[in-house]
Amino acid sequence: MVGISCQSNSISWRSLVWLYYYLIMNLEEGQREIFKIYKYALIHIGVDFTREDVQEALELSVEGIENACRATIDYWRTGKMQYPSAFFIKALYEKWQPYQWDSTWMNDPNFISPGQKWWKDAEGGIGKDLRNALVVDVIEPEQGAGYIVFANGRTLTIKLAQAWGWQKVLEYAQVPKGGRCVLPLN
Repeated sequence: MVGISCQSNSISWRSLVWLYYYLIMNLEEGQREIFKIYKYALIHIGVDFTREDVQEALELSVEGIENACRATIDYWRTGKMQYPSAFFIKALYEKWQPYQWDSTWMNDPNFISPGQKWWKDAEGGIGKDLRNALVVDVIEPEQGAGYIVFANGRTLTIKLAQAWGWQKVLEYAQVPKGGRCVLPLN
């Protein structure tokens, strides 16, 4: 199983998907929307959402989730963060505010979802025009693995596409089910 590195810990994709679904189903609608915005940033920072105390703090925080997320990211940027999960829990319970928030921090390439990362990487790997011609959409459902929908009608999980490399993905994306090559490789 390919895992995501979260500074000092590693969470498997399967665990992350299960956990994300669990958290999403236990949060109110407003909390869910906020969590979706910051989850990849917090995972990168090292907040461990598999911990029961983190899950409990999120579930019990009716308000202040966005400020707690921002305060955690803000403090992490100082380089002084030692215990991201503990910091995040305390920020949730004590309703911490970010010291200096800058929304452009969320543009950090480490803070994007696997689907967004694959889309951006595909531009460099196969070129923007070819990517746009071959890829219809990149789907990241709340439950289950993310996948790529190609113009030829085929789909491929993001994880498998990353493992295959650009040449094999190109071949897969250019040959329709039971047919011949749609676009030239070069």
